[in-house]
Amino acid sequence: MHFQDKQPEFDFAFVDADKSSYKHYHEQLLKLVKIGGIIAYDNTLWYGLVAKEVDDEAPEPLRMVRTVIMEFNKLLSSDPRVEISQISIGDGVTLCRRLC
Repeated sequence: MHFQDKQPEFDFAFVDADKSSYKHYHEQLLKLVKIGGIIAYDNTLWYGLVAKEVDDEAPEPLRMVRTVIMEFNKLLSSDPRVEISQISIGDGVTLCRRLC
């Protein structure tokens, strides 16, 4: 095998980007982060709105992203390829340790 044929492996990745693309980033990063490596997703508590009933007082853009983040959190919690821990630092960070 030549060096250029080997897929790069990373120990850690941090994602703070377009929230509606988090699912896509997750699938791509599982190919790049080595087993035992960590993927960190920022803003997974989304101003605390993911833990509340629908908040009609929140601006519409916040409510729309709230739904996307809630779906992403559900995906992570049911993904057998990762072990997760959600941390309430700032706007929430979810750490995923790749298992397989």
